[in-house]
Amino acid sequence: MGTLSINKSLLEEFEKGLDPRHPERSKIPAKIIGYGEISTIFEIQDQTQKGLAYKRLPIFKSRSEMDQYESIYNEYNRLLNEEVGIEVPDHGFVEIIPNEGNMVVYNVQRMLPPASIGNKLLHTMSDTDCLILFELVLKELKKVWSFNRKMTGVEIGIDGQISNWALKDFVESRPAAIAPDSKLLYFDTSTPLFRVDGHEQINPDLFLRSAPSFLVWLIKWLFLEDVVTRYYDLHMVIVDLIANLYKEQRPDLIPDFIERANNFISIEAKELDVKPINAKEVRSYYREDAMIWRLYLALRRLDRFLMTRILHRPYVYILPGKIKR
Repeated sequence: MGTLSINKSLLEEFEKGLDPRHPERSKIPAKIIGYGEISTIFEIQDQTQKGLAYKRLPIFKSRSEMDQYESIYNEYNRLLNEEVGIEVPDHGFVEIIPNEGNMVVYNVQRMLPPASIGNKLLHTMSDTDCLILFELVLKELKKVWSFNRKMTGVEIGIDGQISNWALKDFVESRPAAIAPDSKLLYFDTSTPLFRVDGHEQINPDLFLRSAPSFLVWLIKWLFLEDVVTRYYDLHMVIVDLIANLYKEQRPDLIPDFIERANNFISIEAKELDVKPINAKEVRSYYREDAMIWRLYLALRRLDRFLMTRILHRPYVYILPGKIKR
């Protein structure tokens, strides 16, 4: 794991000329390379930025919030890499303070080959190799809960979805070259989830700032605690991982993944005392999760319409296009 050197002045120019609705039409264009449920990952189309992936978080209202987030972000990367033994890509961090509006943080990582990302591999590898990939992820997740059992006062959460992992040392000419001892990289570190003496280190309210203002109270009341808590429960993390095979258009793999997960839970992770997983639970979980995120995105689009067309105010968030589920 290394730290990237970032051109802050270019990022400041990029932020000034950014068109959040059409990033590719910005003064310095951006190419979208991936969507999360809340944030968008892109490459800045400048020769000096080749090979760097940016995640933009325009959610900060004070310098102290930004500094606190930077400290937590760096510590999360360090914990995963040095304490848990999960490798993360080289990364960087830049704070941008615009003339008006929320302050912006850019998380930067060394770009990985798109074909090496877990959800892409699901469509290029054999079913047997997909199961090997799944087992590799389970072994990485076990490291987190083995660390948590040490009772050091630090407890780590993680989003284990297949799309958050990449096959290390991936070679395009040998796309199916995966083995039980292959190495993975984990790159979804922009939501640093860890507790110290039971206290969540990140302020979850930060991530409500991208939500429609008229619904923040409802989302916080109904969903926030449940969404955050699930990433500290290995059973739920595995359920979430398997359920997302629906979203990734590979539901045919679900029965084999459930069987392999339960074998792993009962044998390799027996000491963690994880409850077995069943198909009904996975199906029910995905239906509820998909409904929540569909509604959330629809309401964000409504919020953008009200903000830009009715109130004639800028909308600073980049929303994803249609997400296939």
